[in-house]
This record gives sequence, structure tokens and C-alpha cells, in this order.
Amino acid sequence: MTIDETAERVIPLPPEQVAAYAMDWRNDPEWTQGIREAALTREADAGGFGVGAEVTRTAYFLGKRIDYVLRVDTYEPARLLDMVSVAGPMPMHVTYTFAPHPRGTLARIQVRGDAGGYYRLAAPIMARKVRSSITKDLRDLERRLSEPPQSTDTP
Repeated sequence: MTIDETAERVIPLPPEQVAAYAMDWRNDPEWTQGIREAALTREADAGGFGVGAEVTRTAYFLGKRIDYVLRVDTYEPARLLDMVSVAGPMPMHVTYTFAPHPRGTLARIQVRGDAGGYYRLAAPIMARKVRSSITKDLRDLERRLSEPPQSTDTP
């Protein structure tokens, strides 16, 4: 069964600011549902993060630990990040887009995947959970970016 879920939200901040935070894998555990850890496990061909880079994520979904690797397929800073799973429990494609909007940024997340094997039975539940999760991700992204900076000064 194929899963194809999209969520979008207008965030009242410039696209460059929203995209810079959302596209930085180090922030994944802060705003992305279920992700406990994220690590850059392969740099892009040109070094650092970009096309060809791989990010390993550890998440929990339906109470089960899932480790998966996403390879950056398309990377256009401040506009588009498209990633394809190269290791994990099911084939998956995750796309983040950020576009100017009169009230800030139209942020969109699309998750497509093929729920086979163990996950085939849970596919209808997974689709609802993915939709709910990415909707909450965008709410959390806005909340994170709207919070005042944390002071690192200690008395």
C-alpha cells in the first residue's frame, strides 16, 4: 500500500529563516515527531550537507524503534529539500518545501512511502499517523522558531 501524505502551514517568518532551521539535520529531534537522534553519516560529494549527503535518524513509530537513512536527492537552500530512504524498514521519500507567502512562509512537508511486509497491515493507521505527525511537525517548527532565544549566560 502506498502512503502519500502532505501537510502545510503558513509560518509568519521569512522563508530563509524557516528553511535554514528545518533543513539543518541537527535540529530534527527538536521539531520532528518521534525522532530521538539524527546524525550526518555521509557528507555530500562537495563536503558537508547537500546532494548525496546521508542523515541517519532514530525514531519511534507505533511504539517500535526505527533506524533509517535518508539521502539528499535535491537541495536548494531556502526552498527545497528532497530526501530518499536508502536504508530502513520501508522505501520512503520526504520532501520539505518553503515558499514566500504574504504572511511569511508557506512550509510544506510531503511523505511518500510503500508500506510493505510488517507495515502493510498497519498502512491505514500509518497514513493517519504520518498525516498527524507532519501536521504537528509544522506546528512545532513554528513554535520553535517563535520562541525567544535561550540565554546561555549563567550567573
